[in-house]
Amino acid sequence: MYKLPLLLLLILLTNCTSQTNKKMSEHTYTNSLINETSPYLLQHAHNPVDWYAWNKETLDLAKKENKLLLISIGYSSCHWCHVMEHECFEDEEVAAVMNQNFINIKVDREERPDIDQVYMNAIQLITGRGGWPLNCIALPDGRPIWGGTYFPKENWINALNQLSKLYTETPQKAIDYAEKLTEGINNSDLIPKNNNEIDFKVADLNLTVDEWKQSMDFNLGGRKGAPKFPMPNNYQFLLRYAMQAEDTDILNYVNTSLSNMAFGGIYDQIGGGFSRYSVDEKWHVPHFEKMLYDNGQLVSLYAEAYQATKNELYKNTVYQTLQFIERELTTNEGAFYSSLDADSINEKGKLEEGAYYVWTKEEIKSILGTDFDLFSDYYNINHYGFWEHDNYVLIRKDNKLEITQNHSISNSELEEKVIHWHKILLKERNKKEKPRLDDKSLTSWNALMLKGYINAYTVFNEQHFLDVAIKNATFIYTKQLQENGNLNHNYKNGKSTINGYLEDYATVIDAFIALYEATFNEVWLNTAKQLTDYTFDHFYDTDRSLFYFTSNEDPNLITRKMEIEDNVIPASNSIMARNLFKLSHYYSNSYYLKVSKQMLHNVKERTQKYASGHSNWLQLMSDFSGDYYQIAIAGENAFEKLNEINKSYIPNKLIAGSTKKSNLSLMEGRFNESETLIYICVDGACKIPVSDTKKALNKLKIKF
Repeated sequence: MYKLPLLLLLILLTNCTSQTNKKMSEHTYTNSLINETSPYLLQHAHNPVDWYAWNKETLDLAKKENKLLLISIGYSSCHWCHVMEHECFEDEEVAAVMNQNFINIKVDREERPDIDQVYMNAIQLITGRGGWPLNCIALPDGRPIWGGTYFPKENWINALNQLSKLYTETPQKAIDYAEKLTEGINNSDLIPKNNNEIDFKVADLNLTVDEWKQSMDFNLGGRKGAPKFPMPNNYQFLLRYAMQAEDTDILNYVNTSLSNMAFGGIYDQIGGGFSRYSVDEKWHVPHFEKMLYDNGQLVSLYAEAYQATKNELYKNTVYQTLQFIERELTTNEGAFYSSLDADSINEKGKLEEGAYYVWTKEEIKSILGTDFDLFSDYYNINHYGFWEHDNYVLIRKDNKLEITQNHSISNSELEEKVIHWHKILLKERNKKEKPRLDDKSLTSWNALMLKGYINAYTVFNEQHFLDVAIKNATFIYTKQLQENGNLNHNYKNGKSTINGYLEDYATVIDAFIALYEATFNEVWLNTAKQLTDYTFDHFYDTDRSLFYFTSNEDPNLITRKMEIEDNVIPASNSIMARNLFKLSHYYSNSYYLKVSKQMLHNVKERTQKYASGHSNWLQLMSDFSGDYYQIAIAGENAFEKLNEINKSYIPNKLIAGSTKKSNLSLMEGRFNESETLIYICVDGACKIPVSDTKKALNKLKIKF
C-alpha cells in the first residue's frame, strides 16, 4: 500500500484539525452530541445544555453522580421540537438549571424507537396523551417519575426546580413514583394468551365496522374533528371491506377521504408527496414535515384504490408522489432518506413552519400573469385557501368539469396548464432555501417505501417502479442484512448500525414477499422466510404467542415492550401475523399458520373495541373469515398472465409463479413446457388449471 510521506501527513492532519477547530469556534457551545450521526442529535450539538447520547457510559455517569436523568426525545423534522429547542435548550438560564441538576440525554426517536416506546408509554400514563417533543425525568436507573411534551421556558424551569428539590430532599417519594409508574408501564401492553376456542366470522367484521362508523367524517373524510391524520392502513382495510362486504357507504367514505386528502394542502400540490397531518377538518393546513413512512404507505394505498376504482386522481397522486421521492429522498445507493423538516428559512432569514411551501397572492400573480384567475379558481387563492400572514396553502375543491365550464376551456387544455404551473412554480420554489433533510436511512421505513414501489409497479406495470424497488431491496439485502442473519436498523455515511427492531424484520419480510409476487425471484421469498425464522429465535414469546419489539440480544431497558396497536404505521406484531399467514401457504408450514391465528385471537377483543387502532389486524381477520386464494402461475408466459391478473383488485389472494421448474410448495409439479397454466387453490383444494386469464378470474370470489 502507498504511504504518504511523514511531513505531508502531518500537514494534512494539522490542516484537518485547524478546520475542525475553526468550525467549532464559530459556536459558543459544543456538547458531546457533535460526535453523533443523527441529524436530530446534531441539531442540538451547539446548545448550552450538556447533552449526552443514550449509551452505557451516560447511564453509568448518572448512577455515579446520583443525578436524575432528563430524557428528551424528538426527531429532526418535528416543528414543536424546534420551538422548544429555541425557547428552552438554546437558553443559557434554562441550560444552567438542566446542567446543574440532571444528566441530560437527547434521543432520536427514529433511531431508537425502543426508548421512545417506553417513555411515551410513561407520558401517556402521566398525562393521558403523548407527542413530541417528549420530555421525561427518570431516576438514575432509568425508571421515570414525571414528564410531558412541549413546555414553555418558565413552566420548564419551574418543573425542573421542583423535581430536583423533590429528589434531593425526599428521594423516597421519587422512588415511590417511579415504582408505581414502572409497574403501570409493564402492565400496559400485557395481553394474555387467549385460550378460548378460535373463531373468526364475517359477522364480527360487520359489527366492528358498524361501531367504527360512529367516528367517521362522511362529509370530509377521515376521523371526525381535527387534526386529521391520513392513517393509510385504516383505508386499506376499509377499501377491502367495502369491496368484499359490498358496503357502498364505506366505499364512498374511503373515496371521499382519499379524494380530499389528494385535493388538500396536506398534499404538496406543486411538488407531490404528503405532509404528516392537517391541523383542520378539511385537510388544508398541514404540519409541513414530510415523512418517508407516510408517503410509502400512501403510495400503496392510492395504487390499490386505483386498482379498485380506476380513479385517475389516484394514479396521478401515485406518480407525483414517487417523483417527489426520487427528487428529494432517494440516495445514489438506492436507499431512501427519512424526512424533510416542517420548518424552513423565510425571507427574513428565520426558521418558520411551512415557509418553503406557502405563497402570497402577489407572488403567484407575478409568476403566472394572465393565468392567475384560472389558477386562483383551481387552487383556491381565496378565503377557502387562505392560511395566515397573507399566505395561501394550495387546496383544490371543485372538480375539473366545473373549472373547465366556468373558464370555457377544454379538459386537455386545463391539464396542460396544470403541468405548466407545476413546472414553473416548482422552479420558482427551488430558489428558496429547502427544508432540512434528515439523511439517515431506516430499514423499516425503507421497506415501507419499497412496498409502495412494488404496489405501484403491480398496478401500473411501470418498469421504472420495479427497477427502483429492486435497487432498494438490494440495498437492504447487501447493506442492512448482516452475516449472522440479523438486520440493522440504521444506515448513514456508508455505515450500517443499531441492531434491528421487530418493525425492521416485519416490514422487510412483508416487502420481500411482495417483491417475490412481482418478480417470481425466489431469493426474496426465501430471505423473507430466513428473517422470519430469525425473529422466532430472538423476538418471540412462546408463552404469549406474540413478538417483543426488541431482540433478546439488545441491552435491557426498564421493560421489554410489545407493539400491538396499529398506528400511523401498523404494529410490528400485526405485520408479522400477516407475514406468517402468507408464508404458511408458500411453504406449507402449519406452525406459521397456528401462530398467526393465535396472535390474532389474542387481540380479537381489542379489534372490536377500537377498530381504527387495529385495522391491520382486521385485514388478517378478513383473510381468515372468507375465501383466501393461492394463485399459482407456471409456464413460459407466466408474467403476461400475472400482469393481466394484476389489473383486478383481489385483496384475498397471494400469488406464486415461475417460468421454469420450481421446488416451492405451491409450484411443485406444475410447470409445463408447452403451456402456461393458472392454478386457483383455497386451503389446499385446487380447481382444474386453466390457460385463459379471464376464466381464472371467474373462479375467484371477492365478496364475503
